[in-house]
Amino acid sequence: MSQLIDNEGELHEVMKTKDELFVLFYASWCPFSQRFLPVYEKFARDREHRYARILIEKNEHLCDKYSIDVYPTVIFFKSGKVSKRLDGTSQVGLSEGQMIGLIEACGPRMK
Repeated sequence: MSQLIDNEGELHEVMKTKDELFVLFYASWCPFSQRFLPVYEKFARDREHRYARILIEKNEHLCDKYSIDVYPTVIFFKSGKVSKRLDGTSQVGLSEGQMIGLIEACGPRMK
């Protein structure tokens, strides 16, 4: 299971200890986020140290900081900086295939 992060400070602390990290930004009220969460957790299984998630309704300011317009969104951080991202599509969300594409784009070590 991915690590649940409560706030921006905790996100920064986690990024200090992990060179590579996928972070799912999602909302508990969003049906597309809820549909994608089990897919994300499937990839996090046995790789928890590389996967985290943060509920955006407690951290709305992060939407501005990371230019998040649609939930869910997955951002891949490398050395604490945004390296790649997968933005959900309005009224569609994200798919397992898109997540596979993001993982592959991040390099063979991420599989």
